[in-house]
This record gives sequence, structure tokens and C-alpha cells, in this order.
Amino acid sequence: MGLERPVVGVVGAGTMGAGIAQLALENGHEVVLHDVDEAAIARGRARIGEGLARRAARLDLDADSIDDWVAGRLGGLRDAHTLDAVGAEAEVVIEAALEDPDLKRAIFRALDAATGPEVILATNTSALSVGSIAAATVRPERVLGLHFFNPAPVMALVEVVAAERTAPAIVEWAVALMTAWGKTPVRCADSPGFIVNRINRPFTLEALRMVEAGVASVEAIDAALREAGFPLGPFELIDLAGLDVNLAAARGIWEGLGRPDRLRPSTLPERLVAEGRLGRKTGSGFYRYGDAGRGAVDPAFAGGPTTLGATEIRDRILRAIAAEARLVAREGVATEREIDVAMRLGAGHPAGPFERAAAPTIDP
Repeated sequence: MGLERPVVGVVGAGTMGAGIAQLALENGHEVVLHDVDEAAIARGRARIGEGLARRAARLDLDADSIDDWVAGRLGGLRDAHTLDAVGAEAEVVIEAALEDPDLKRAIFRALDAATGPEVILATNTSALSVGSIAAATVRPERVLGLHFFNPAPVMALVEVVAAERTAPAIVEWAVALMTAWGKTPVRCADSPGFIVNRINRPFTLEALRMVEAGVASVEAIDAALREAGFPLGPFELIDLAGLDVNLAAARGIWEGLGRPDRLRPSTLPERLVAEGRLGRKTGSGFYRYGDAGRGAVDPAFAGGPTTLGATEIRDRILRAIAAEARLVAREGVATEREIDVAMRLGAGHPAGPFERAAAPTIDP
């Protein structure tokens, strides 16, 4: 398959699916959108329309031209109420359903039967094994991972994940397509957490350990990392993603890698999740949240001890990230260059771990 704007099927009309569909429409593709919930398709269409309008507003067009541009792109969007309908039209299918391995395997089993052998099948999973999903098909060589970051139309990074049986030509085609969409693709092997979610795990794990050990407070740790150039501190990031989401990712990567002690999940998020304190979405996590956004640190964590200085806090976390990055490179999951690019674009690091090691005086 060439890059002649193939028809793109998107399975899952939630936030990620709608974002991927919007991105394909922006780049002139026809898109076939599927979800088992028809109401979700309607919500997805509305989200796509709003996203296209925001995109058009940045193109320096007048009001009439904006309306024409949005209408023209939306004209390429069609609903598909079955996976057979997706298979009848799509030349590449990107699945963005819930992070449930059994659900994804069922979807790929159905897509494998509904599509011709030349159709490429991609999963947007952020942590599940691409090879395990591909094993549900009779042609696993055409299955790969395309891990977009949220929001998909805005975030530059896409992890292009090759499972053991993915054909190299499929990987090259996907890299070329993502480049044509204006993204920065990085190749990586099918390993728990891929690049970003695995290497960034110590960003939160080390922070949690410092709080549990009573050597630094939530406020001090977040302040130290923001001062080091990170857009959010570890606890702000956990609250934004959701404590349940963070905990599930930590458990999944830890289990997938054979339960190494260095990545053992903290018990602190487990307690908060059990109490229903999931971060921003419930109004309480490590911080309190209201109509005005983030408020003060939750009283349970306010005013804790801090015996470590900001530099010590920052260096402890950065050392753990660098150690994990070296393991990822040594295991052949990704190259040092790809790791640096992924951590800057996917996790907001001011510098990649190998860039920092090569220039230890780099301004954090």
C-alpha cells in the first residue's frame, strides 16, 4: 500500500478514537467510524467537529472559509455500525477501544475476518502486548501498534510498535504515514509500557517512595520537578491521569516485566483508589479540585516533612529515569535517539535521558 490517502477505519469513538479520526480527516482521508454504542458515535462526531473547528481557526481563514474547510473534512466522515462495515471500506484500521485485552482480541479477530489480506490493522494500546492482540488473527504480520498520545491531534509523538511477527514493510509504511500526518514516529519493540510509559514510571514511583519514607512532601516534590523544567510535578501528573489509571499502568508494566523490585507499585495509590479518590475526575487525589481547578494539597498530605532539598529530589528521580532508559536501550526496545525523542515529546521532559548524560551541564 502506498501513501495515496487510504480510507481509514477507526474503531472506538471515545476521546482517543475521535482524536485519531480528526487527525485523519485533517490530512484529507476518508474515515469510517465505528463504536458499539451509537450514542458514542454521535458524541464522537460532535467532538470531531469541535476539534476541526479549532484547527481551522488556526489556519488564518475567514469565517466562511473556516465553515467550508470544516464541512469539507466532515464530508469525509461516515458511520459504520458493524465491524463488517468497517472492513468493507477501510484500507487501514486503527483500533482505539478500551484497554481490555479480551475486548481487543475479539475486535481484531472480527476485523481479520472482515478485511482483505492487504488491509493494515493497528491498535492504539498504551501498554498491552501487541503480539498478544495480533495472535487473535490469522495474519499477524499485518498487525502493529500505533500508540498516539492524548490529545491525538495535538501531541506530536506516535510510538510505532512492531510485534515479533509484524512485517518490516508494514512498520515502514506506518512510519511514513505518521510522518505524512505531521507526527514524529518512533519505532519500538513490543515490550511492556513501550518507551514512554515504561521509562517515565520512576517519575511517579520515586516521588511516591519519598513521600512514603517521609523525606519529602508532595508540595516540595512537585515544586522541585516544575523548577527542573517539567510541565507538571509527579503528583499533579498522577491526579491529571487518574490514580486508577496510574495504578493500572504501574501494575501492568511491573507484571509484564516479571515483577522487578525497582518498579514495584506503591501502596499509597492503592489506598486512595480504594477510597474513591482518583484525582481531578473525582475532585480529590493528592490535591483538592473545584470549579477553579487545582486547589491546595489534600489535608492528608499537607505539610509533610521535607529533609531533601530540591536538587536532591530532582536528581533522585532523574537518576531512576536514566537507569530505566539504559535498560530499555540495552534490551533493544528502542535506540537511544528514539528514547530521547519519545521522552521529550511524549512525556514533556525538558531533555532526554541520553541527551542529559551526554551534556551533564544541560539546563534542566
